[in-house]
Amino acid sequence: MSSKIRSHPYFLTTQPSNPSYPLFVFLPGMDETGKELMYMQTASLKAAFDVRCFVIPPDELTSWDKITEQVVNLTEIELEKVPHRHVPLRGSKLRVASGKEVDCSQTSPVYLCAESFGGCLALKVLEKFPQLFTNIIIINSASSFHRVPWLNLGSLLFPYTPNFFYKISSLISLPFLANLNRISPAASQALLKSTTSAPKNTANQRLSLMREFDIDEKKLSKITQPVLLIASKNDRLLPSQAEAQRLSNIFPNSQIITLPNSGHACLVETDVNLYQILLSANFIVT
Repeated sequence: MSSKIRSHPYFLTTQPSNPSYPLFVFLPGMDETGKELMYMQTASLKAAFDVRCFVIPPDELTSWDKITEQVVNLTEIELEKVPHRHVPLRGSKLRVASGKEVDCSQTSPVYLCAESFGGCLALKVLEKFPQLFTNIIIINSASSFHRVPWLNLGSLLFPYTPNFFYKISSLISLPFLANLNRISPAASQALLKSTTSAPKNTANQRLSLMREFDIDEKKLSKITQPVLLIASKNDRLLPSQAEAQRLSNIFPNSQIITLPNSGHACLVETDVNLYQILLSANFIVT
C-alpha cells in the first residue's frame, strides 16, 4: 500500500483489477487519510466487481462542483478503457462531461456506491449526470447533516477549537462513528488513524461543505435506475434511518435495507458484508 500523497483526487484500485466485471465506483466517507479503511470496506466486492475508490487528498480544498466533476471525469476514463464499458443508455448516444457522444448500444452495468460524506457527493453526481450509473447504493448518507443542530453548531465553532483539543475530540468521536464492539482491532486502529490524521484545516473545509450542501430534489426524482439505501439503526452520528426514508421518497425506484445493530461506519464491522447485502437485495446484475 503506497503512502504517497497526491495533489489531485484519483481512483484507488483496492482489489486486483478485473475488466470483465462491472465497474464499481465507491465514494467513501473519508479522504486519503482513510485508505486502509477503504481496503477493508471493499474487500468483499472482488467476487463480482472491478472496484475503484475515489480518494480526495487532504490538501484538496475545493467546492462540491469541482469534486463532482472530478468523480465524473475519472469514471469516464475508466469506462473508455474497456470497449463494453460505456454510460448506460442502451441503443442511444449520450453526451457526457468530456463533451463526447458515447454509443451505448453495448454496455455493462456501472455501479455507484457511496457512504456518509460520499453519499452527499453521490447525490451531487446524480443531480448533474443522472444517466452515468445503472445501479446506485447509498449508505448512511450525510445529507442529513444540516438537520442535526448539534453538528451544525459544532461545525461553526470548529475553527476556534485549539489544535490540541482537535486531536482529543477525534478520539472522543470514535464511539459515535462506529459500534466498537462490532469491529476488529485492525479496523479500530484504521478508523482511529483516519480520524486523527486529517489536518484541522481539511476537517474544517469538509465540515463547511456539509453545511453548504444542497440538492435539487426534483432532478433526483427523475432518476429511474434502481437505488439501494442502506441505513444503520444504531447510528449515533446521524439519523441515517430517517434520511434513508426521506431519500426513498425522492427516488421512484428505491428500496431500503436496515442494519439493526450497526453504527455509522458499518462497512468495517465484522458481520457486515456489502457483497452479501447486494446479493440479498437482488442488486447484482448478472
